[in-house]
Amino acid sequence: MIWFQILAIIGLLALVGFFVVNRGTARSSAGVKILFVAFVGFGLYAMLRQDDVTWVANKIGIQRGLDLVLFLLVIAFAFTTVSTYLRFRDLEVKYARLARAIALQNAEKPENRPPAA
Repeated sequence: MIWFQILAIIGLLALVGFFVVNRGTARSSAGVKILFVAFVGFGLYAMLRQDDVTWVANKIGIQRGLDLVLFLLVIAFAFTTVSTYLRFRDLEVKYARLARAIALQNAEKPENRPPAA
């Protein structure tokens, strides 16, 4: 095992630990957490058993195991990007509604204003 594999494994395990333990900051459903841990587990397996990943890739019509891992990473990145975009869009709508409600709640009635012409 080369030094980079050891560092990558330590980093992935730390990431999984942070994601699973910090429920308040990493607010996501149990299904997402399970998929995340499974994906990281696949990454660890791919680092440790590269020939096995190449065998699986060959069985599904991909020439190299690295290509299979890259394709899966592209899919995971696209999912994460879309999910983050949708979450931010929902937050923007919530903040706009909250700002409107606060503005209406704190609005004052105009005093002695001449009628508009």
